Amino acid sequence: MRILVEGYGYDASEVEEVLDGLQPLQTAEGKIYLGYVGYFYNRKVQDCVFILPKVLMDENELVFRHIKPEDLIHVEKCTQLRGDEPKFLYEFAVWIYRAITVFNQERPGNDIIYYRRILQAGSGRKHRTETYLDVIISLVRFNRDNQDFFMSVLKNIHSGLNKINWTRTISRKTALVQGDEATYINPVNKKRQINFDEELLVVFFSILNYVNQTYGFPVHLTLGYDLIIGKKFETYLKGYGKKRLKQIKYKYFSDKALQIWDLCYAFFDRAYPIAVNAENQEYLLAKNFNIVFEAMIDELIGDKNLPPELDKLKNQEDGKQVDHIYSWKGLTTHEEDKPIFYIGDSKYYKLGNPVSRQSVYKQWTYARNIIQWNLDLFLDNLPENEPLRQRIPKYRDDETEGYNIVPNFFISATMDEDLKYSEDIKEKKGKKEKEGGEDEEEKPNYYLSRQFENRLFDRDTLLVYHYDVNFLFIVALYARNSNSQKAAWRKKVRDQFRDSIREILVSHYDFYAMTPLPGTNAEEYFHNNFQKSLGKVFKPYSDPNLYSLALDRKDPDGDNKAVKEELERYFVVKEVPIGNNPSEVYKVAQQMVVPTGKATDMVLCIMFDNLHDIIKKAGTFTQIAEGLTLSESTMQLVEGFASTKWIVLHNKKDYYMYEVTSGPRFATKSSLFPSTIVKQKDAEMYIVFDVLPFPVKGIRLDSSKLAVAKGDKRISYYTTFTHLKDLLPIAEP
Repeated sequence: MRILVEGYGYDASEVEEVLDGLQPLQTAEGKIYLGYVGYFYNRKVQDCVFILPKVLMDENELVFRHIKPEDLIHVEKCTQLRGDEPKFLYEFAVWIYRAITVFNQERPGNDIIYYRRILQAGSGRKHRTETYLDVIISLVRFNRDNQDFFMSVLKNIHSGLNKINWTRTISRKTALVQGDEATYINPVNKKRQINFDEELLVVFFSILNYVNQTYGFPVHLTLGYDLIIGKKFETYLKGYGKKRLKQIKYKYFSDKALQIWDLCYAFFDRAYPIAVNAENQEYLLAKNFNIVFEAMIDELIGDKNLPPELDKLKNQEDGKQVDHIYSWKGLTTHEEDKPIFYIGDSKYYKLGNPVSRQSVYKQWTYARNIIQWNLDLFLDNLPENEPLRQRIPKYRDDETEGYNIVPNFFISATMDEDLKYSEDIKEKKGKKEKEGGEDEEEKPNYYLSRQFENRLFDRDTLLVYHYDVNFLFIVALYARNSNSQKAAWRKKVRDQFRDSIREILVSHYDFYAMTPLPGTNAEEYFHNNFQKSLGKVFKPYSDPNLYSLALDRKDPDGDNKAVKEELERYFVVKEVPIGNNPSEVYKVAQQMVVPTGKATDMVLCIMFDNLHDIIKKAGTFTQIAEGLTLSESTMQLVEGFASTKWIVLHNKKDYYMYEVTSGPRFATKSSLFPSTIVKQKDAEMYIVFDVLPFPVKGIRLDSSKLAVAKGDKRISYYTTFTHLKDLLPIAEP
């Protein structure tokens, strides 16, 4: 068997003979670069030539990370192969052949597959084939072309079976006698034994069953006996198959039986010469194998047949075509009825090659186009789009003006270091250099586009994640062409992508669930505090009273604490990782402290124009002082001060409510704490209250009642008194 690698620059002198009949072009430097992947039979060297995908090569253009491709051209003469590497090459060639075959069958009329089938087992000149694929193809074709032969053999083998052996039945079994009749309940049949003709067919069909189950080759199994499967067949693969076939070889004389024996022995031996018609050339070659790889990924993870109304998502109006797109559970919610479109791009590179910036910008463009498509769907409000609007959530939440996170990712191929066909999917790792030139792995490789820091829920905040898939597993799964296996893996990998993206988000953002405090009008709050919450708050849940808050852990603007504290004045805010059930936030809301007292409790309302700056500057405080002047009006307030149970600091709209623990008492300016909240800093005398250090939560006051009536006119006093019942209706105890 001869092995070449796609995309490698061979010296023309090294491969001219091997490529006889293919006629590739040389570069000016005398190099030949193969743009094909596949298989062909070379009459000149009388051997099969496999052109394998470039993912076999690492960034240093070495196969298996230690063999130069030119040293691997003649596999049997390559002394650098280690361990299972020769076996891997034989089997990998079969998988590539099957993958290209499946692609060609599913896309008839494509212009990238070149196909001609001539090579056949039969009588004639033999060449010493060492290709596993050669043998498998011959086995499958022999079975397909000789069904009449198998039926006639089986008919002869089974003739006379299941007839009653009366001599043994009478001598060994007890009869049940009723009247003049004797009835034998368990008669003895003629013994069913496997003769040598039958054993050969069992081995033949067991091999075909293995080829079908392992590689997906379509075969028709005629035999009615139990096949050799599982661990018993593994013993045949490990040497017993050759041994047993040698023991029964002398029993066969017909041409057909000898051909079957030859094929079976070649399968177990792989180097045994079989009769092959090699006068003509057979080939199965794929030009632009990246298209085949893209088709494999799309078949295994994508929504292959989007309905016509969603075609614009894949074939976008600016002429761009998305490689993979599918609808799946959203990132921001635990609810499965909130799907969102996932956007993927296949990258068929050599091992270790990075994604180009051009590809990254394309992915961002794909995402922006899909977001705009979604917005148009709802903004245009066309009647014919109503069924679609019922099925697809709106990406923008009109209340918070936050945008859903659009999952966007690259998929590139890698090879398992142990050459195993495992289904591992890993986050692509970037590399950075340490001192001394050594490499170490750094954070997961993802790409970020944004206009503003710390605004995850913004239409211009786009992330593209990068994953490696085991190329061997993908090729094998696609080649088997089992709908059930593909469907099972599709669900599994979609969930894995979703969970992995969320893990990356959680590692960079703190996520919270929020619900309004009693009396909070959330829509009014977000309207009035647009710049504070924009891009940080989003409403992903079906429950209209639940919101999601995301804050960048790096706190690039240095305002995370202030943002959270501001929101906590109007919402219950509970840390809940993205995608988790936010019901915990309701439990917290039910436990929030609310002011308890008599309806006639006096509330002192003090107004500050710069309320929030004063609260922020003071930090934690336990004293509030109101400046007094010795006048008649002041003396009239003394009675109200003495009855005060609650103090509200406000700016006519926003407020903080504190419970009084002691006071009032008179004090001079010099006796006040540095952190005391002071009204009228240059007063002659102060009346001081001690309060709990944190404002009351779980209550929404009517800000219009912070003013008192005087005659027929509403007046906002800087300092006013009211009763608790006027701010919050409370039943008398």
